[in-house]
Amino acid sequence: MNRSYAPTRLRERLTRLARALTRPGRPVPLLDELVRIESDPAYRALFLAQLDAALDERHAAAQTAAVAEIEAAAERLRALVRSPGDHERAA
Repeated sequence: MNRSYAPTRLRERLTRLARALTRPGRPVPLLDELVRIESDPAYRALFLAQLDAALDERHAAAQTAAVAEIEAAAERLRALVRSPGDHERAA
């Protein structure tokens, strides 16, 4: 083998290897995922636990957002009630 050819060939192989390692994985088709959930009890338990956790997080985030909106509205109402200009006009 020619010595000048070896580094080029090695570089090409390393480049292909790097591309293969950094390439995003092929997504699992939904039907395959469903089959695995239905057929593997351990995987089903893990999937359902992750689903419950995600739903709990979403619920907590929605609840926190609703509380923040209510508090902001209450503060706006308090500011309107405390406004000295409105009381003078009403009297």
